[in-house]
Amino acid sequence: MRAFDWVFRNRRTGAITIAQFPNVPLWIFLVTVVLRRFVTVTGTPRTITDAVAAVSLGWWAVDELLRGVNPFRRALGVAGCWFAIAGLVSLVT
Repeated sequence: MRAFDWVFRNRRTGAITIAQFPNVPLWIFLVTVVLRRFVTVTGTPRTITDAVAAVSLGWWAVDELLRGVNPFRRALGVAGCWFAIAGLVSLVT
């Protein structure tokens, strides 16, 4: 139980924090995901949508990595950074 507390306990409030209400960069990323899923976008608009998705995910991930309230949230930030980097690399290759 101590390991669970260490990983998931919010350092500010003492509550267990696994998920939080999305902030602005995560909302932007989620909108791009919906756009890519339900709207057929090709060419330059698709590239712009993909770039906005990668940058907003990176913005969220770095913020979570630096200001996450517990180790779990910071680990999500690391994972988000990897996905954002992969998204940006796929745009240039």
